[in-house]
Amino acid sequence: MKRTLILFSSILFTFSAMAQIKDPVKWSFSATKKSDKVYELTFTAEVEKPWHIYSQHTPKGGPVPTKFVYKVNPLIKADASVNESSNIKTIHEEVFGVDVKYFEGKAVFTQIVNLKSAAKTNIAGTIEYMACNNTTCMPPKKVPFDITLQ
Repeated sequence: MKRTLILFSSILFTFSAMAQIKDPVKWSFSATKKSDKVYELTFTAEVEKPWHIYSQHTPKGGPVPTKFVYKVNPLIKADASVNESSNIKTIHEEVFGVDVKYFEGKAVFTQIVNLKSAAKTNIAGTIEYMACNNTTCMPPKKVPFDITLQ
């Protein structure tokens, strides 16, 4: 009986600790109208210390890169790539055996999109990323977004 109680308590403690792990990254999204049919999308990640997220340009064999996936909208044409405009750092990750680029504190990503006609619409999709600190990594996470363009 005593062993069962200890085992049950250990399992309960483990699940309780796992439930308290929160996402150290908070995302915000916005769109700025640049001209009649041109918008700049801004995706901002606020990353708690001591965590960081990785660049979109992470080499194969490295950690999960930040990735933007858009749902198809026939009214929108996106520029070729999402730009990174934050304080990016580069280090050699011994665990992965590659040089990686990452963001601490704040990461800002921008994307220019063109409307095919001047109409109110939205752009939706997901951002996939992985947050790590010096000792551990969170599992990759997908965050949905839906931004109105008007």
